[in-house]
Amino acid sequence: MLAAVLAVSGTALSSGPPATAGALPPSAAPFEPGAGAASEELSVSVLSSRPDAVMGGSALVRVEPPASADPESVRLSAAGTDVTDRLRTVDSGGSLALEGLLTGLPEGESELEAHLDERVSVAALGRERSASLTVVNHPAQGPVVSGSHQEPFLCDTDDFELSGGEGRTLGPALDEDCSARTDVRHVYRDTDGQWSPLPDPESVPSDADTATTAAGARVPFVVRVETGTANRSVYETAVLHTPEDEEPDPWTPPPSWNGRLVYKFGGGCAGGWYVQGKRSAGVLDGPMLERGYAVASSSLNVFANNCNDLLAAETVSAVHERFVESMGVPHSTLGWGASGGAYQAHQTADNYPGLLDGIVVSQAFPDVGFSVVPAVTDALLLREYARSHEGELDRVEQQAVSGFLRHESIERLAREAGRVDPRGRCREDLPEEELYHPEDNPGGARCEVFAAVENVYGTDPETGLPRRPLDNVGVQYGLHTLMEGVIDVDQFLHLNEHIGGLDADGAVSDERSVADPEGTEAAYRSGRLLNGGGGLADIPVVDHRFYQDDEPEGDLHMRYHSFSVRERLEQANGTADNHVMLAEHRDRSPKGFVSTSPLAMRSLEELDDWVSGMQEQQALNPGWEPIDAMRASRPAFLQDSCWIGTDEDAERVVGEQLPLPAGQGDRCADAFPVHTSPRIEAGGPLASDVVACTLEPFDAARHPVEFTEEQAERAEEVFSEGVCDWDSPGRGQQGLDGTWQRF
Repeated sequence: MLAAVLAVSGTALSSGPPATAGALPPSAAPFEPGAGAASEELSVSVLSSRPDAVMGGSALVRVEPPASADPESVRLSAAGTDVTDRLRTVDSGGSLALEGLLTGLPEGESELEAHLDERVSVAALGRERSASLTVVNHPAQGPVVSGSHQEPFLCDTDDFELSGGEGRTLGPALDEDCSARTDVRHVYRDTDGQWSPLPDPESVPSDADTATTAAGARVPFVVRVETGTANRSVYETAVLHTPEDEEPDPWTPPPSWNGRLVYKFGGGCAGGWYVQGKRSAGVLDGPMLERGYAVASSSLNVFANNCNDLLAAETVSAVHERFVESMGVPHSTLGWGASGGAYQAHQTADNYPGLLDGIVVSQAFPDVGFSVVPAVTDALLLREYARSHEGELDRVEQQAVSGFLRHESIERLAREAGRVDPRGRCREDLPEEELYHPEDNPGGARCEVFAAVENVYGTDPETGLPRRPLDNVGVQYGLHTLMEGVIDVDQFLHLNEHIGGLDADGAVSDERSVADPEGTEAAYRSGRLLNGGGGLADIPVVDHRFYQDDEPEGDLHMRYHSFSVRERLEQANGTADNHVMLAEHRDRSPKGFVSTSPLAMRSLEELDDWVSGMQEQQALNPGWEPIDAMRASRPAFLQDSCWIGTDEDAERVVGEQLPLPAGQGDRCADAFPVHTSPRIEAGGPLASDVVACTLEPFDAARHPVEFTEEQAERAEEVFSEGVCDWDSPGRGQQGLDGTWQRF
């Protein structure tokens, strides 16, 4: 029976006189500046998640009675069972509300129904005496939005080392969905910066360090770490808390917590297929914890484990729900991630608004499938062309065609094209008999980026393969290089005649790649190609970058990708005022984008201030759009800037960041020049948002370079299907089909 399993964390409503507001626990909901105005409406809500995205049968619920009604007059039922005794009265900014943690909700839809008993006169209220809310409960292992589970799926709980656990792991999986016991423990950081289990819950070790919180309090550097499983991932949360403090619940948060949650996203992609993952992005983050932030992450939010942004966003929802049910709703949830962590943050915020209130990202890309994949596959084609046609283009000419700052980046990016090779980057312990093989097992699991989101793209009924939105038909490789006179017309035509494309298995082919039309449309509609006009338009974005275009061995993390994000925001929203770029030399932080990097940590703290200020502005100006509140609250520090120099004393230059050629002569653009990609050098947009270009017949008379009659005839043969018309939308290009989509 539901009544037998519905439970509460907290005190039931008493049958005696109601307590005074001053003696009540605070609400588990976040503080809302300017809130607390009394209402005569009865309402019921879910605090721990969207009501249609409940997982595992539990939900932190809130009932707000009319201001003139005694909370004792409220009754609540869940799925037809009275659960009023699961509620407690709380102080909600001067008004009274009722909250409780319900468990055992049935899977599927059910109703939360609140009503006022007969002691309340409806006529006196002038309102309805009841309110209801439909909740949809999903299994703890999911799915919620991502569609059918990926199979096979390797469990890694027995290899997942507990943070600060001195080699202990979470233990064996309990079922085929990789569930494991939840582990809660306390660890401490010593004065040498090392983490160890707290040996005695009754005392703090003498070698324990101290933390100075954002509020200025000095506390023992002891941290509560929780590790468990949700949505088939292993999650971790960490927050300052000592065992002598009261055990936290939604109404008794840890006293040293500043109310903010930092959600960390890990990088990677190739190799992130069909595994639970042996690590998260790390939650024992000293600088963050010391300032009072709680930190959360999960194994499926590391793209080296899971190269599927849809599943990543679903996992954020699952882990966030677990955190809220333990600690209460954060004042704000701030995303933090670099590289593969950056496009997780972008797409989670855009496609599933409400999960993140602001993000700070580094080495950013808009997405993996349509900013990274075309760049790396074009690099592969260019590398293989040069190898097969030695002497046609020298190194300088190849580099110019690529758009990259260094010739070495061609080879470096070509190696990253394994993302579309179904057998290129499978983890070694995946069972061979379950993996794709073109002859032996054509229906097997494919370790590649388009198969990872097959639930979105669908499969081709003729081949059974995932629909693939990858295309280079009509692309005039080397167009800008030709226009600048670096290569001649004959070299240009030879390159485009022989550049080829990739076959269905990611191998170089003589034929150009042709995008599946249905897969292409799905990429735009679903947000797999970052749109920028969903939730991302309504939150602050701090884009930090260490300059890596000039890495001696080449690098994938090129600066133009930040401008691609900004272009998409501009196109979707008419503004990018919520987007700030900060660039610096990589030598200023040898360990990369970590919280010990002064600018990275400063960016997080400034983002925190921006989000808080935005919330205050929205409370003061209820009619404002989010962008208006962001403009009014952006901290003075958060302006487009670069730091010229390699040490702590590097000179800061404040000014709008500009790509070439617009930035020619600009100090930041000169110090950190924005180079491009083969597709952009072929005339493609900086936004990198065209999957398959619209084609028009090759016309020598309209071409920006003069062709002889013979060359024009040859060009018509080379481009027999036409050339890209970059002034028109791409084939199948369309807008985002709403947020919180399910597959």
